[in-house]
Amino acid sequence: MAPGKKYKILFVTSELFPFVKTGGLADVSSSLPQELTELGHEVRIVVPRYGAIDTRKYKIHDVVRLKDFKISLGARSVNFSVKSSFLPVTKNRVQVYFLDNEEYFGNRKSLYVDVQKSYWYMDNHERFTLFSRGVLELVKKLGWAPDIIHANDWQTALVPALIKTVYKEDEFFSRVKSVLTVHNFLYGGEFITYAFEITGMPDEYRSEKYTIHNGKMNFLKAGVIFADHVTTVSPGYRDEVLADPSLTGGLDGALRAKGDAFTGVINGIDRSVWNPATDKLIVKNYDIRSLDSKYANKKNLIERFGLTYDNSIPVFSVISRLYNYKGIDLFAKALPDLLKLNIQIVLLGTGDTEYHALFEETARKHSAKFACYLGFNDELAHLIEAGSDFYLMPSKTEPCGLNQMYSLLYGTVPIVRKTGGLKDTVIGIDKSNPNPTGLVFEEYTPAALVGQVKIAIEIFNRKDAMTALIKNGMRSDFSWQLSAKKYADLYRRVSAG
Repeated sequence: MAPGKKYKILFVTSELFPFVKTGGLADVSSSLPQELTELGHEVRIVVPRYGAIDTRKYKIHDVVRLKDFKISLGARSVNFSVKSSFLPVTKNRVQVYFLDNEEYFGNRKSLYVDVQKSYWYMDNHERFTLFSRGVLELVKKLGWAPDIIHANDWQTALVPALIKTVYKEDEFFSRVKSVLTVHNFLYGGEFITYAFEITGMPDEYRSEKYTIHNGKMNFLKAGVIFADHVTTVSPGYRDEVLADPSLTGGLDGALRAKGDAFTGVINGIDRSVWNPATDKLIVKNYDIRSLDSKYANKKNLIERFGLTYDNSIPVFSVISRLYNYKGIDLFAKALPDLLKLNIQIVLLGTGDTEYHALFEETARKHSAKFACYLGFNDELAHLIEAGSDFYLMPSKTEPCGLNQMYSLLYGTVPIVRKTGGLKDTVIGIDKSNPNPTGLVFEEYTPAALVGQVKIAIEIFNRKDAMTALIKNGMRSDFSWQLSAKKYADLYRRVSAG
């Protein structure tokens, strides 16, 4: 197709900022469609209407002609409707459709996990099969055939598979191409083989060749096999998952078979949300020319966490899901040695109960040096990024990561492990790097992390070196505009294929 062609793109996601969010997927699902719209493409988004979404606040309304759809999930007939709204506060109106079913989505305050029982909803295979099939029925009802359907993670990975199986004889989808972005291969959407029955796919596709993986129905594998193109969220992570089968639960063979149809595109940042010069959630705005104003945020942060402010003491922060793949086990093991240093540490996160207990106990015993907020708090996340001197991100695996990019732009020096998107976005201190932006280590040991913190303290005490490092980071360009152009080029190649 012509290089200047504008595409109709349907972005299918299980979470969407600001309506509902558990992680970075929600941010991507909001920012990328906005930038694609800015480039002239027609983008629409579909997301489930969970009970946690405030329909009144976001003016989500019924659409008369999008009521009373019927879908068969095996022997069951399930009804759903579709509501509509727009992404709030955008330069261009991006339409959002909300698939509405009370049983599967409306009466769930949580997205994927039963928080009272601390495990995944037992009917997740039904919920997201309904969502995936509902998306395709929606566009047919609208009479709006996208050029590209862009699915995300296992929750929507059935969409490419359904197009090539259940709907393969449907003329409406004959020119529709699919892209699947995998934000994290750790979650594959793996279920008992009965889950295949309700997809509606012909029985010939119930095999290890297509949808079954190690004897179980695997939504992500189905998406990888049938999508016209698969992406992940950084080139570094793409290379790692091909080299290490454990990172994908053994899907490396299916990914390798994609050849050039499996690529990595780094995520961007929404600068209208994350920008220290305009951020309304921090105490005092600043930019590269007014770094002294950053310390008003540091003072507020420290006092908010109940610590004593002293600008000669460096503040290290952690904002993370509290799970081992995020390197929290490494941080926890390093913590006793870190607390012997002349530093202060603040932590924001939620996750494994063992880490909740550990960090609460540490905050009690070391109340002058360590403080934590165990939960999700977006306002506090912004203040932490603005008020910290260093940001710790020792991930075991990191598909892309956003907080290290936020940190760079906020003048907070990231300390990261050399993995996935972290090594693609942070330039370490090395003779070969004339303009480093952070500290990078490779060995996954507590000693390696503590060693980098000691180097950070030394740099902090040399004001010129610290300022140079901060300014290098703040000059980084992680705009979604760059990533959106790469996706637009990808859509063009996929459509021409």
